[in-house]
Amino acid sequence: MTHDAPVPDAVSLTEWLRGRPALTGVAPHWDLDALPTDPTVLFEEWIRGADAAGVPEPHTTTLATVDADGVPDARTLIVKRVDEHGWAIASTRSSRKGAQLADVPAAALNFWWQPQVRAVRVRGTVVEATPEESAADLAARSAAARADVADGDWVLWRIVPTRIEFWQGSRDRRHTRVVYERTDAGWTHRALRD
Repeated sequence: MTHDAPVPDAVSLTEWLRGRPALTGVAPHWDLDALPTDPTVLFEEWIRGADAAGVPEPHTTTLATVDADGVPDARTLIVKRVDEHGWAIASTRSSRKGAQLADVPAAALNFWWQPQVRAVRVRGTVVEATPEESAADLAARSAAARADVADGDWVLWRIVPTRIEFWQGSRDRRHTRVVYERTDAGWTHRALRD
């Protein structure tokens, strides 16, 4: 079998990629002297602010997992809730992500709100919600979304964070990061400049 399509020139693609504008959004004011002790409070402020500013689908996130061989994987999905129990996501147990979370119960989330030049990174261990919580989450989906889900296959998982990073970009590349880390006594946080 022959292919008549031209082979892309790698150098040209590299030049094209390097020539694309970056950090074109407008970062909101961020008062680093008024950081909350609980990172979920800051997350709620940021995600509601993104929504109010017209950022499309601010509740979408990239979920990163690894398989039993340690090979990483990532996909985009919707975060279901954020509370004291963790950051909830859901899918079928029989999916690739379900198998990966069963093999290696750890994951990371990445939210990217380009118009505000903001990102939030979350990583931690993964725990399965109760069967009742998973059933309630499935029941909240549309009939069409429930149609092909086998009985007992739907799972609500919670990522229990050990580290949460809030990142705000700057065109001068002096980005601001606030890193929250969980300790036995609660959360600590520090502001960093890239």
